Amino acid sequence: MEIFSFGRILFSFLFLSAAAFGQQVSGLVIDEVSGEPLSSVTVTISNAVVEKSTDVDGTFVFSEGLPQGEQILTLSKNGFFSKHFPLKITSEDIKLGQIPLVPNLPEMQRQTEIISLGDHELDEEQSVSNISGLLQASKDVFLNAAAFDFSPTFFRPRGYDSEYGKVLINGIEMNKIFSGRPLWSNWGGLNDVQRHQEFSAGTSPSAVSFGGPAGTTNIIMRASQYTHGGKFSYAVANRSYSGRAMGSYHSGLLASGWAYSFSVARRFAEESFVEGTIYDANSIFASVEKKFSEAHSLNFTGFYTPNKRGRNSPNTREVFDLKGNTYNSYWGWQEGEIRNSRVQLVEEPVFMLNHAWNVNKALEINTAVAYQFGKMGNSRIEYGGSRLYREGAEDIFLGGGSNPDPAYYQKLPSYFLRFSDAPHFREAYLAEQEFRSFGQINWDEFYLANESATAAGGNAIYALYEDRTDDRQFSAASNFRFELNAQFALTGGVDFRQLESENFALVLDLFGATSFLDVDAFSTGSKAQNDLQNPNKLVSENDIFKYHYSFNATKGGGFLQAEFKLSKTETYLAVETSATTYRRTGHFQNGNFPENSLGESQEINFGNYGAKAGLTYKLNGRNYLSTNLSWFTKPPALRNSFSNARQNNDLVLGLTSEKIMTADAGYQVRTPWLTGRITGFYGLFEDAAEVSFYYADGLAGSGRDVTNAFVQEIMTGIDKRHVGVEFGLEIPLTPTLKIRSAGSIGEYIYHSNPNIYLTSDDFTEARHMGQTILEGYSLPGGPQRAVQGGFEYRDPAYWWISASANFFSQSFIDVAPLTRTRNFQTDLDGLPLLNFDENIAKELLRQEEFDSYMLVNVAGGKSWKIKNRFLGVFASLNNILDTTYTTGGYEQSRNVNYTLLKADMERDKPLFGPKYWFGPGTTYYAHVYLRF
Repeated sequence: MEIFSFGRILFSFLFLSAAAFGQQVSGLVIDEVSGEPLSSVTVTISNAVVEKSTDVDGTFVFSEGLPQGEQILTLSKNGFFSKHFPLKITSEDIKLGQIPLVPNLPEMQRQTEIISLGDHELDEEQSVSNISGLLQASKDVFLNAAAFDFSPTFFRPRGYDSEYGKVLINGIEMNKIFSGRPLWSNWGGLNDVQRHQEFSAGTSPSAVSFGGPAGTTNIIMRASQYTHGGKFSYAVANRSYSGRAMGSYHSGLLASGWAYSFSVARRFAEESFVEGTIYDANSIFASVEKKFSEAHSLNFTGFYTPNKRGRNSPNTREVFDLKGNTYNSYWGWQEGEIRNSRVQLVEEPVFMLNHAWNVNKALEINTAVAYQFGKMGNSRIEYGGSRLYREGAEDIFLGGGSNPDPAYYQKLPSYFLRFSDAPHFREAYLAEQEFRSFGQINWDEFYLANESATAAGGNAIYALYEDRTDDRQFSAASNFRFELNAQFALTGGVDFRQLESENFALVLDLFGATSFLDVDAFSTGSKAQNDLQNPNKLVSENDIFKYHYSFNATKGGGFLQAEFKLSKTETYLAVETSATTYRRTGHFQNGNFPENSLGESQEINFGNYGAKAGLTYKLNGRNYLSTNLSWFTKPPALRNSFSNARQNNDLVLGLTSEKIMTADAGYQVRTPWLTGRITGFYGLFEDAAEVSFYYADGLAGSGRDVTNAFVQEIMTGIDKRHVGVEFGLEIPLTPTLKIRSAGSIGEYIYHSNPNIYLTSDDFTEARHMGQTILEGYSLPGGPQRAVQGGFEYRDPAYWWISASANFFSQSFIDVAPLTRTRNFQTDLDGLPLLNFDENIAKELLRQEEFDSYMLVNVAGGKSWKIKNRFLGVFASLNNILDTTYTTGGYEQSRNVNYTLLKADMERDKPLFGPKYWFGPGTTYYAHVYLRF
C-alpha cells in the first residue's frame, strides 16, 4: 500500500483545479488503508467564512459562504496526513467523491521515545523546563524541531519555564500546586494513549483553559476517542532506560454505546548512559466510556505509573576532566550490584470521571472530577548521626560522619594543592589515583562505622533517608462551548483544586544499626532538638524524623473566551480570574524556632486576573498575519511562599503575585509546496520570588559573629525579559522528499536588581543583603539560539528516513545572586574591603557562556502490511558525531565575598568552582512493533 501516491495527488490536483466551485461542495473522506469513512475530519476553504467537519459516514457539504477565485481546500484530522488541494472557484456545484486520507501512523513518525529526557529535565523542582507537551501536540515546523531535536539541550521555546504553560488531561489541570510545573513521570510510559492532544501555542485560544505564555496542552484520554485495534512494541535504548515493553488495546465505540481502552508498559535499566542511574518504571492505564445517547456520555479514566530512577550528579570541571561525562558520584557497588543513594520515587495514581453533554447543536458542556494521591520521595545519605551522653546537666552530642560523596572537595586532588606555598603533591597524587580508579560511594564503610558506634554504646552515624511528600488532591472542572453560528463562538469554564500535602523525612536504612538519634548534631542545647515535644528521640527504619509539616492549598477560578471568524479576520478575547490560598501546619516543634514551628501558620491569599486578545488577518488563502497580546497576574508557587517550611511558619517577606505581559506577531504561509512561519515575541515577567538553600562562607558580620552558615536565600522582585524571533520552514521538493529548517534567536535576561535576604538556624534574625545586581545577566536554562537544517524522505514502499543538523549557542551558567550583593565587597567585620579591585571583581563576576556546539541526528523506519496488521521497526541515532557539550550548570554560592572568591578562582583547580551537567554522547533508540 502506498503512503504517498504521486499519481493520485496529480489526478486530484487536476480534477479539483478544473472543477467549478459554486452553490454546493460535497465529498466523502475515507481512510486510505482500511477504506472506512472518517468522521470529524476538519474541512476548510481558504477565505471561506465557514468550516466543516465530516459526519459519522465521512461526508461533508458546503452550501454557503463560498468565496470566488483560486483557493485552497484543506482536510485535516489528528492521526492522518493533511491534504491541500488548489481550487479554482466558479459557480457550479462540485461532487468530489471519495477523498482518501493517509494514516500518519505512529510508526511512520519521529518517535516520542527518542526524547529520553535527562534527570534534571524531569525533576519538577529544577528550573529547567521540559517540552514534552509538544511531542504530539503540533504540526508546526518549529515546535516539532523544538520537541524532537532541540530538547536534549534544555532548549525552551521563547525561554519560558514550564510553570508558564498549562498541561491538562481530560480537562483537568495537572500542573503541581507546589512548583507550578507538570510532573511528567505521573503519566510516563503511556505514549500510545497520549497521542490525542489539543495544543494551543503561546496565548492562542484554548477550549479548556485560559492558558499561559508557554502554551496549553490538553491530553485526551477517553475510551471513545481511540480507534479500534491494538499494538505491542519492544524497544532498546541507552539513554534514560535500556529496555521498554508496551502493549495497548482499544475497542473503539461499540454498537452498544460502550468503549474501553487499556495500556500497560514497563521501562527498565540497571544503568543508562550515565553511570549508576537505575530506572524501574511500570505503567498501567484503563478507560471505560458509556455513550447513553447522542446527548450524554460518561467516561472513567485511571492511570498509575510507579517509577523510580537513580539521579546523576552535577560535576565540577576537575571531576569531568578526571572521569568524563558519564561519571555520577551518587552511586557505588554493594554486594556486586549498583546502588544509587539519590533515588527519586513517584507513586501517584490518578482517577478521573468525565461527563460530556451535547445540549444541542450549538452548546456542549464537559464536566470532570479527579482524585490524585500517593507519594514522592527523594533519598539521600544522612551523615550527622551522633551518640548522646550527659555531662552535668547538659546533653553533649558526639559524632557525625564525614561527607560520603566521593567527589566532595576535600577528597579531590585540588584540595591538597590549595596552598600554593605549601602544596601536598603526594597526597594530591594519591587522591587522584583513588578517584580515577574508584571514585564511588563505599557502602561497606557505613556498615562498619555504624557497627563501631553501636558497639561503643552509641547510635547510627550514617543513615539513608528520603525527603517524602504524600499528596492528596481533589480537582473539578467544567467547560462549555457555545457556537452561535460559523462566525461566533463562546467558550468558558470554572475549575477548583484542593491539595493536602504531608512532608517529612523518613528513615529508609540504618546500615545495620537499630536506632538513629533525631537531633541536629551541629547545634547545642535545646536548639539541637528537631522536635522539642520528643527530645532525644531514637528513630528506627520507616520512622519520621528531622522535620514534619503539612501544606493545605486551594485554587479556584474561571475564564471566558469569545472567538469571531469573518471572511478576512479571526479574532478572540479572553478574561480570567482566580483565587489561591496557602497554609502551613507544623507537626514538629523545632528547637531553633520553638515559637514559630508548631501548629498553623498565617493564611496566604492571592486574587488574580488576566486578559488576552489576538487577531489573524488573511491576506489571501495562503498568507496570514497574526498577533497575540496578554496581561495577567500569577500567584507564587507554594514552594516560594514560605522561607523555610521544613523548620518554621515564616512567610516570604513582601510576597506578591507575579505580573506577566506577553506579545507576539508573525507571518504564516501555507501552500501545497511551502509551509512556514516566522514570529517575533516579547515577554516581561515582574515581581517573581525564589527560595534557595545552600552553605555560604564569607558572610559579612555587621556586629554578628556568624560568618558561615547553611542559609535560605530569599529573592523577591525578580523581573525577567524575553525577546526574540522563531521560524520554521518546510519545502516538499517531491511528493516523497521534503527539506526543513527551523530556529530561534532570543535574548532572555534579568530585567531588575532583586532584593535578597537570608534566614538560617545559625542566626536569629533575617539578614537583609539589599539588592543583587543581576540586571542584564542572561537567564540560565538552555541555548538562547538554536538553528536546524534537515530533510525527510518517505518512500511509497513504507519506509522513511530523516536527518538534521542542529546548531546551538548562547547558553549561560546560573549565577549566584549573593555574590552580586554588597556582601561581596564587605569584610567579615562588616566594613568595606580595603584591597577591593573593581576590574578584578568584574572579571570574577562575569557570567560564563558555554561553548556552542552542533548535534546531528538521524532517524528512520520501515513497516509492512500483513493482511490487516502492520509490522515494523524504528531506529534513531542522536548526536552521531559524539559531540561533548554542556547543557547547564550553576555557580556554587560557597564563596560569597571578594577575598574568598578571588583566592579560590586563582587556583589552578578551584575548590568551589561551578558545577555542570553534560549532554550525553552518541545515543540510540530502536523498537519493533506490531499493530493489529
